[in-house]
Order: sequence, then C-alpha cells, then structure tokens
Amino acid sequence: MHQAFLLKYAEIGIKGKNRFKFENALCEQIRRKLANVEGDFTVIRQQGRIFVEAQGEFDSEEAVQEMGMVFGVTGISPVEVVEEKDWDHLAQAAADFVAKQYDSPDFSFKVKCRRSDKHYPMTSPEVCMELGGYLLERFPSLTVDVHDPDVVIWVEVREKAYLYSKVFPGAGGMPLGTNGKAMLLLSGGIDSPVAGYMIAKRGVYIDAVYFHAPPYTSERAKQKVVDLAKLISRYTGPIHLHVVDFTEIQLAIYEQCPHEELTIIMRRYMMRIAETLAERNHCLGLITGESIGQVASQTMHSLAATNDVCRLPVYRPLIGFDKQEIVDIAEKIGTFETSIQPYEDCCTIFVAKHPVTKPEIKQIRKSEQNLAEKIEEMVQTALDRIEVIAIS
Repeated sequence: MHQAFLLKYAEIGIKGKNRFKFENALCEQIRRKLANVEGDFTVIRQQGRIFVEAQGEFDSEEAVQEMGMVFGVTGISPVEVVEEKDWDHLAQAAADFVAKQYDSPDFSFKVKCRRSDKHYPMTSPEVCMELGGYLLERFPSLTVDVHDPDVVIWVEVREKAYLYSKVFPGAGGMPLGTNGKAMLLLSGGIDSPVAGYMIAKRGVYIDAVYFHAPPYTSERAKQKVVDLAKLISRYTGPIHLHVVDFTEIQLAIYEQCPHEELTIIMRRYMMRIAETLAERNHCLGLITGESIGQVASQTMHSLAATNDVCRLPVYRPLIGFDKQEIVDIAEKIGTFETSIQPYEDCCTIFVAKHPVTKPEIKQIRKSEQNLAEKIEEMVQTALDRIEVIAIS
C-alpha cells in the first residue's frame, strides 16, 4: 500500500460530453495548489474521481488544506492504495488500514463498496459483507451498525483498490478558468472580498480594482487591500490588483455636486472606471459586495442609479445576504480579521450627513453636468496612472 488522496466532485459530474474539460481544469488547479506543498504528487483523472498519489515524505495535513481551497473539490479523503486487489490482499490491507488509522478500534462501523471494475469476481454487496465479517474477526471490539455507524470504511475497486474512512470538506463550486473572468471592486471592508470569493467559486477568474485617495487615505489602507487580495488569491488564483488614484475626481465631486448625492456620484464614477479596466482586461462583468439596504448607497434606488452607467453586467453575489451571513463567510475564508482593521478606504472620507437613499437618475445625471468641464480629463489621467500589483 502507498499513500494517496481521493478527491470527489459534484456538479462536474452532470456536464455530459464536456465533463472532461471541467475535469482537466480541476486537475490543473489541484496541481497548482500542490506546488505549495513539499513532496512529489501525481494527479490522475479517472471516471468520476480525481486521485492524487504521493511519493516520499510530505505533510498530509498541509496537502489536505491546500486541496481544500480548490474550487470544484467537494471532498478529500486520504486513501490507502492496494496494488493487488485479490481478496486475500484486499482483506489484509483493510485490516492494516483499520489498525493504522485507529489506535483502539472499538467503534461501530459498516463497509461500503463502489466497484467500477465490473470484471472483479465479487459484487459490491459481497465485498461489503465479506470484508465486514473479516474485520469483525480481526477486531472483536468492533460492532456493525448499517444505519448509523461511527465509521464508514469505503472500498473503491478500480484498476487498483482504494481504502478510506475520512472525508475532509472541499471548497465546492466549479474549477477556476471554466467561466471566464470578471473585475472585482475591492475595498478594505468585509463584503467585497467575500463577493470575489463567491464569484470565483463559480469558476470565474478575477482581477480587482481599488480606489485610493491619498492623502485622505493612508498607505496602510492600501496595504490592507493588498493583504485582502493575497488572502482571497489562495482560492481565486493570481490577481492583478489595479490601484486607481481617485483623489482629484473625489474632490471635484465634493466641491461641485450636492453633498447628499456624493456617495452615489462617486460610486457611478468608480463603476465607469472599473468597467473601462474590465474591458481592457477581457473581463465579462463587474463584481461588487453590495447587499440590498445595507447602507444608503445600496438601496434599490441607489443600485439602479449605479447600474445606469454600466454596459457590462454587474454581479452582486451578496445581494440578499444579511451582515452576519457575510461575516460568517469572511471568517471561514480568513479575511474577516484583516477587513476589520481600522484603516479607512476612500469611500468613508467624504460621507454626507444625510445621504440620499432614493436618488432619481435624471437628477443625478443633471448634477453630474457640473463636472462636465474637466471630469473626462480627470478620469483619463486616473486611468493612465494606474498602478498594477500582481498578487500570487
């Protein structure tokens, strides 16, 4: 026997004739993540399963952790590989497996078998019955419970046989690279990193844009966003973070537009710039962390006013979530503690005391005419001076 991992997937299994494309993308992402683990790994695609065989010494816990961040993987099981799968070798391997995995095997169990090799002389029910009986003989303290066992011992009979009993959860979703690319408006808050994670989970590569307003926002605020990009890149893969100097535009809006409309108009110019960057980078849409009613700029009226300037679709995966649901995901993916660091982004500097919650699009457009003289030049200057930070 030697060490390997069996990786399960869900949605990919219903992809019909295109399934191999999704499986290949999944294998590619698994290889990418395992490159972070010291060891020699071989990723093998078989019908309905992905196997990762490991040679030499490696950190099993670290390998499981890295593979658990691969979108498309729903479960990870350390398996023992049985090269000779005749009954005698299989039974002995199962006994050795139980002795190795459990110091004191005094639990209830059942055996489940999946027999992909239809030429194997025993049927799946026969393997379950015979192997269960053999383990009871070898370990008298075991008991059988076919309804609610403490442990399920799985046997998969393919070209080789595989034994496992533990399943660690994977990230789920679809493999990266199977659904194009989108541009994330990334701030230093809790919501936008979660939004990027959730869209990436559907197989979408992401780039990101951050609106920086020096000297009103510090370099530490910018570094906080870089740190957040690094954290979500563990799931999303490499990210190009576009840092836009938004100060001149923000000041012009502050000086020339009604203060109750500041947030909406600033948001509209952010969306315009983000869309230009998205089109430059072959993105198929924008991603935001907005949730209906969470703040004044996220009412239904405000979202409509924001959408008014966009040609590309705007994806808002958190739109129906309440704050605690978003926080729970942020904690799960490890971004929460960074997001709550007290460094303000540019959205929070010029906040009106009484922001409009039901903006009228015609009125907002009229107010934006106050900027007509120089705003296009400012936007172009901001686009020309963008700093791109490669996050990997």
